[in-house]
Amino acid sequence: MMSLHPVIDEVTQRIIERSRGTRADYIARIDHAASKGPHRGHLSCGNLAHGFAAEGTSSKDALAHGQRPNVAIVSAYNDMLSAHQPLGDFPPIIKEAAWAAGGVAQFAGGTPAMCDGVTQGQPGMELSLFSRDVIAMATAVALTHNMFDAALCLGICDKIVPGLLIGALSFGHLPTIFVPGGPMPSGLPNKIKAKVRERYAAGEIGREELLKAESMSYHSPGTCTFYGTANSNQLLMEFMGLHLPGASFVNPGTPLRDALTRAAAERVVGLTALGDDYRPAGHIIDEKAIVNGIVGLLASAGSTNHTMHLVAIARAAGVQIDWTDFADISAVVPQMAKVYPNGTADVNHFHAAGGIQFMIRNLLAAGLAHYDVTTVFGDGLHLYTQEPFLDGDTLIWREGADESHDTDVLRGVAEPFSPTGGLNVLQGNLGRGIIKVSAVEAAHRTIRAAARVFPHQEAVLEAYNADQLNQDTVVVVINQGPRGNGMPELHKLTPALGHLQNQGFQVALLTDGRMSGASGKIPAAIQVTPEASLGGLIGRIRDGDMIALDSDAGTLEVEVDAKELEAREPTTFDNDVDSEYGFGRELFSVFRRNVGSAEQGACALLDAQV
Repeated sequence: MMSLHPVIDEVTQRIIERSRGTRADYIARIDHAASKGPHRGHLSCGNLAHGFAAEGTSSKDALAHGQRPNVAIVSAYNDMLSAHQPLGDFPPIIKEAAWAAGGVAQFAGGTPAMCDGVTQGQPGMELSLFSRDVIAMATAVALTHNMFDAALCLGICDKIVPGLLIGALSFGHLPTIFVPGGPMPSGLPNKIKAKVRERYAAGEIGREELLKAESMSYHSPGTCTFYGTANSNQLLMEFMGLHLPGASFVNPGTPLRDALTRAAAERVVGLTALGDDYRPAGHIIDEKAIVNGIVGLLASAGSTNHTMHLVAIARAAGVQIDWTDFADISAVVPQMAKVYPNGTADVNHFHAAGGIQFMIRNLLAAGLAHYDVTTVFGDGLHLYTQEPFLDGDTLIWREGADESHDTDVLRGVAEPFSPTGGLNVLQGNLGRGIIKVSAVEAAHRTIRAAARVFPHQEAVLEAYNADQLNQDTVVVVINQGPRGNGMPELHKLTPALGHLQNQGFQVALLTDGRMSGASGKIPAAIQVTPEASLGGLIGRIRDGDMIALDSDAGTLEVEVDAKELEAREPTTFDNDVDSEYGFGRELFSVFRRNVGSAEQGACALLDAQV
């Protein structure tokens, strides 16, 4: 195994130095909580009786006398989300396995789980990012009863895993394992699905044909199979040591999936302070684990949303990272995977080609990931080069693939799809932003074109449908940041802008909002900060201003004299979209008032503490 790459080492060391004070404060807090022992030992008899009133006699006796560790189940189950529907079957499996392993498990609480796939382009999407904070709070409420020695977090999708982890880190003295549900089996090939969407945007087919294609893609219980935020979440939980090895992409409803769920319950029972292998979550998620997460995200060309989520997760553990850390790591970590929207394969294909285990093996061998980390499975990231199998009814792990089984989908460090990661940081007179380049062809990564400025994505689509965008253009959508309207994803624009690109026009998107984890072939400069609602210069762009975007060089400029740009009044519209009321948005005004920038993680809970 090679020594650690000097850039990975340098970035890690500066994160450690930058975080010295906040990390020390966090560790002191969780170690103090741990020093008090199992918290239910401090409950009054009345408190404790309430805590186990619904349990059977054996569990009551075990919890009353402290004989067994008690595991909290925190679940984002609902049966509308295909990814989360399988989680409904997990609690009985977990309870039985925990008892057999010498513990007790109680369903501590549920969290909300909204689906961005349902709310894309709808008013409810303006609650999506803030739902992460609500999930974090709901997780804290579930764990706050002082009844628990460990936790199992059940969640999959976009804001849900980050929210669960931020909440769990507020109880960082508790060992915590994340329990995934797995992807649905493959449906309509992604290349065909994308083509159908573009044909619909072009007016070539109707809604009935579009819905048929979408239903053939999203067709059964399980996580959507493209490599967006949900599946990026799963990869990160392995890279950061919070899953069991190989747990991410095993399909639901299979014997192996159930065996992994049982094994997570058994394992977490053995990690509590009542045993001799105490592994609290707050110690597992440290600077090296966060760097490993960034490495995995970049090597897999994962979701742009994690340039916010990972920042917020790190801050919850007292670790301070920024987009420069992402950029510097991206410069030395190669892109090893091509999974839709970066290629045509889905995550089932990626998993069969060698998946996460192959990636970790290669990255460790190249010195591009930290070996010496603590995980829920043991000491050292090398444990995650193993994958699970059933030997009869017995779950075992054995070494995963040491070579890719499909080099169109997965490649080693020595022969990557790109020598750098799939995400770049942009910087210029408009501030800083993020661009995902892994799915953008080289010919489209640099653009210089006139701006067309819009107040929201509906206005863009109106202009597109009126044939007003049939030219080289940079579509600028403003007031879409966390303060502006909660930062909804603008993924609804992808088919229309993709169709313009197919017609031969050079097209880009520029916004202080965000795109889906499924960001595609259009260059999209997103999450620009400062956002327009906080005086960012993106809010002073006018129609016709020349925008120069260079994805490879990492530059983003509006070609307007600095004094003129500063002197301009913010661009305003007679906006027909109310982002303050309806669909529950009035309840989230406290989040909009307190949230910080995208580069700070856009987490109102953490920003309100500053």
